[in-house]
Amino acid sequence: MSTTPDRVAVIGLGNLGHALAETFLRQGIPTTVWNRDAAKADALVAAGATAAATAAEAIESSELVLVALLDATVARQVLTTAGDAVAGRALVNVTSGGPEDARELATWAAEHGARYLHGAVYAVPQTIGTAGSSISYSGAQDVHRRWQPKLDLLGKGTFLGADAGLASGYDVAILAGMYGMIGGFLHATAMASAAGVRATELTPMLLSWLADSFPALTTFAEEIDRGGYTGGESSLAMNQAGLSTIIRASRALDVPPDTLLPIKDLIDRQIAAGHGAASLSRAVESFRSAA
Repeated sequence: MSTTPDRVAVIGLGNLGHALAETFLRQGIPTTVWNRDAAKADALVAAGATAAATAAEAIESSELVLVALLDATVARQVLTTAGDAVAGRALVNVTSGGPEDARELATWAAEHGARYLHGAVYAVPQTIGTAGSSISYSGAQDVHRRWQPKLDLLGKGTFLGADAGLASGYDVAILAGMYGMIGGFLHATAMASAAGVRATELTPMLLSWLADSFPALTTFAEEIDRGGYTGGESSLAMNQAGLSTIIRASRALDVPPDTLLPIKDLIDRQIAAGHGAASLSRAVESFRSAA
């Protein structure tokens, strides 16, 4: 299969990879696809895609190759198997993983003559190609600049820097915050239900309270970056007392306080070290001291 400058290749046809390929096809862009389970390409082939027999064949068909596989280990395995086929290609890897996974793959790509750009996708597959999709990139800026018109078809793109691990660094941190929020929400609804309050009745009030609380995160972020935790209206000691009350209430409602105990432990450790008057944001130091 000969390389053409207008063609793109998509490696991996799970929910995300399928959505990427489908978006390119909707825009009239010739698209080669490959997946270990070849049957997953059938619907895309019916829509105009070209199915490759191997990952190497798909990679050789295009200068721009998007990789959307299960995880970083699978991405490394597939690309390693393709070997020299990656030479001269722009590899845009949107497979989930940690910062070190991205850096290691960027090094491997460079050793094999490829340029590497890592992407973190903030979208559910059905919103790829719409205003509801955004993708952060890091790594080879020349790849982002050269292929930005095509990449921007997938969602609003932001280039974060030359360190290939940056996009994943942001991604895993943001997702950790998201899951923490969801855990808090589930705990809140369990407590509300035990108290006779429906989740749908609680949620509007919870959302209003959270929206009013969000500006505090900006203040906390500034305190964390400068390493200065003095003053402020939300001290560790005050939050320790508040959490103790909520934990007792949760247990009284027969709701295990599983989501509250870890943050209480972080606070307790800082207070034990003599920092009870410091801002709540100082609890981040408990993560650092445990490293």
